Amino acid sequence: MPTPIISQDPMYQMLRNDDVQGFNKARESGKTCDLRACDLRGLDLRNINLKDIDLTDAYFRGADLRGIDFRGCRMDGVSLANAKISGCYFPPSIPAEEILLSVSHGTRLRDQAQ
Repeated sequence: MPTPIISQDPMYQMLRNDDVQGFNKARESGKTCDLRACDLRGLDLRNINLKDIDLTDAYFRGADLRGIDFRGCRMDGVSLANAKISGCYFPPSIPAEEILLSVSHGTRLRDQAQ
């Protein structure tokens, strides 16, 4: 299991500084962001646009993810320990049991489509 990283990517740094709106605007303008294995713990990410982003091995411990649409995202190895996930859409290839185990016990998601 990789250790979560603090990336120097400017878009990732927007998220670390609670600028979800700026992140979304940058994405709309065509900028890309690599969030693989990134440390996103404890962040308020409500209303973020993660359409088709690779989140492999990302670490969301205690993050507020309410209402996020993760469909189309790669989520193999993601940890959702103690994250708020109400109203989220997850890829259909990840069984609900996997999601519950990750939220309650910190297990890494196994995306069966991978």
